[in-house]
Amino acid sequence: MMKKGIVLLFFSLMCTLFYSCDLDDDDAQNFHFTTLTVLEADVPESFELNETYDIEVTYLRPNSCTFFEGFDVTNTAETDRDIVAIGSVLTDETACTQAVEEVVAIFKFNVIFTGEYTFRFYAGNDENDNASYLEYTIPVVTEESTN
Repeated sequence: MMKKGIVLLFFSLMCTLFYSCDLDDDDAQNFHFTTLTVLEADVPESFELNETYDIEVTYLRPNSCTFFEGFDVTNTAETDRDIVAIGSVLTDETACTQAVEEVVAIFKFNVIFTGEYTFRFYAGNDENDNASYLEYTIPVVTEESTN
């Protein structure tokens, strides 16, 4: 009798879970992701191996309904990185101010290779609608290279 009660309770819980959550509700999505234009990055003159750096990245926030979410980083080679600032745009807000503002975000970077790092920050599209980048090359200084 106890076993039958446990099975009935489990079945009741499963039915409640399946019918109370509608994961296919597309009307509830009130935002979309977008790329943000990077204006500049404050990179150091050199890196030290195995150190972590806070790189200040200035990007454009196009309106009050766009919020910074983070950076999308693509390794294009061992020490080459393409970096895109990602934002989310609220779509159900009716009162977005259109004032463009410059905002600074911190990009944390850990140096794990020797040689030179090349960063390419997405800076929007040019007049031909091709992606343009701000490019920075930073050498890695090791004890061997300072002697």
